[in-house]
Amino acid sequence: MSDRHNPLDAPLDPPLARRGSPMRPLPRLIFASRWLQLPLYLGLIVAQAVYVMHFLVELTHLVEAAFGSQTALQMLIKSIGYKVDAPITTLNETVIMLVVLALIDVVMISNLLIMVIVGGYETFVSRMDLDGHRDQPEWLSHVNASVLKVKLGLSIIGISSIHLLKTFINADNYTDRVLIAQTAIHIAFLLSAMAIAYTDKLMGGQGASGKH
Repeated sequence: MSDRHNPLDAPLDPPLARRGSPMRPLPRLIFASRWLQLPLYLGLIVAQAVYVMHFLVELTHLVEAAFGSQTALQMLIKSIGYKVDAPITTLNETVIMLVVLALIDVVMISNLLIMVIVGGYETFVSRMDLDGHRDQPEWLSHVNASVLKVKLGLSIIGISSIHLLKTFINADNYTDRVLIAQTAIHIAFLLSAMAIAYTDKLMGGQGASGKH
């Protein structure tokens, strides 16, 4: 009888042995709990629909005011919070600019919602299997929790910039305290985004150095 060791009789490597084994009940339950986030993303889709309706309403009022509708003009002036001493009877450049900035604000918030819905679902819930799809977002191919945080931070800075620009254009209707507070909040957003990006860069560098 040969005493040579038969490689087929050797025990399987533990990771290979567990690869095809079913998950235990508790880990399976914990892993399945990620689907509790699904109603949250569906709720954000509903919020996205509300923003689309708001955008269309404001755009309709802008077009109607451009054709001379006083009712639409007054609704626009009320929505943007624009106040002057003399009554406004026609669209002027300031009103148009404030309305357009408000529409851009809606678009940027909508982009933020899409980023959270698609990126969050892909990162934290389940794969969407969009590889090779012609409409796959470019940023989704390399998204992870860190990248998503940076992108969200940049989006929030963009939204804050639009709000700050709207405030400066309509500065006569705001107090100095409000102007200073909004500027300070915007600077805080900038510093926070820079800190997040720098932290992710440090963590990425440590991960890369740990591979060597």
